[in-house]
Amino acid sequence: MLEPFWAALGDPALPFIATVSLLAGLVYGFAGFGSALIFMPLSAIFLPPAVAVGAFSLSALASLVTVVPSALRVAERKVVAWMLLAAIVATPFGVALLRLMPADTIRLAISCLTLITLTVLILGWKVPAKGGWGLKLGVGAMSGVFGGATGLNGPPVILFNLGTDQPVQITRANLAVFLTLSSLTFLPQLWLQGMLSSRALWLGIILLVPYGIGTQIGSMIFAPKRAGLYRLIAFGLIGFAGLSGLPIWN
Repeated sequence: MLEPFWAALGDPALPFIATVSLLAGLVYGFAGFGSALIFMPLSAIFLPPAVAVGAFSLSALASLVTVVPSALRVAERKVVAWMLLAAIVATPFGVALLRLMPADTIRLAISCLTLITLTVLILGWKVPAKGGWGLKLGVGAMSGVFGGATGLNGPPVILFNLGTDQPVQITRANLAVFLTLSSLTFLPQLWLQGMLSSRALWLGIILLVPYGIGTQIGSMIFAPKRAGLYRLIAFGLIGFAGLSGLPIWN
């Protein structure tokens, strides 16, 4: 029964993937976003995309303890809840794409989406936040599709939240709660479509430790006055991950 666990623990790529998970958690802890944008392109170099999505989604359990409790006190709960519901409804369509498309195509999509998101953030383009509930639900649904197909549930909701005029504490809290909870909803969707392997589950359990440590440290060092520095660090790591994950390096 524990053979898959020992196999995952003995994987030659595990030290690298665990380090990536630690960095992704650290960025997520102090910036409230960016963990999937760092983890997915780099882990998909060594793992099948479906395994990477499943493992990362399970490792998000750590955030329920290290990040979400404090973020919930600040987040706009009603907005997050409705966007999360829209994401849950749309996620099966994304998982279907993950199941049907070739792995190399998914890897390319992960890196390209990462780099496009980074470019948009650097240029300062933001989704206008004046579209009302229709826009909020649309952003949530798009996040579900992107997340189910590539594990990157962040880009739509990141651009939306950064387009608001709310304080950085609220932006960070909204992102942290939504991204953690929506990532966790990928697990039943992956299972229902036969995409949740024992390898993904055991890797996810192992990665709970480095990811949890990273998010805890990131949350402890978060300070609103350093938001610019945190964003700069996140951008640098996201850019490195997106470029490194491009299939052209094979």
